[in-house]
Amino acid sequence: MKKIEVLGTGCKKCTVTAEQITAIAKELGTDVEVTKVTDPQVIMRYQVMSTPAVAVNGQLAHSGGIPNREKIEALLKA
Repeated sequence: MKKIEVLGTGCKKCTVTAEQITAIAKELGTDVEVTKVTDPQVIMRYQVMSTPAVAVNGQLAHSGGIPNREKIEALLKA
């Protein structure tokens, strides 16, 4: 199971990012645990300067906007 964290303040873009990751993972049959992280201290540990950002298994994989479908699929398959 992949642990995916959506890092951000809880804005609409962060919510959409989490929803899209969950939906695409379900379509692909990928077992994921998606959590939203809004704690600024946790976000800063990833050195994120622009949100929403996505961490996969503790590694920053995307930041600065809603990832497109191709990016999400790549994150799920990596």
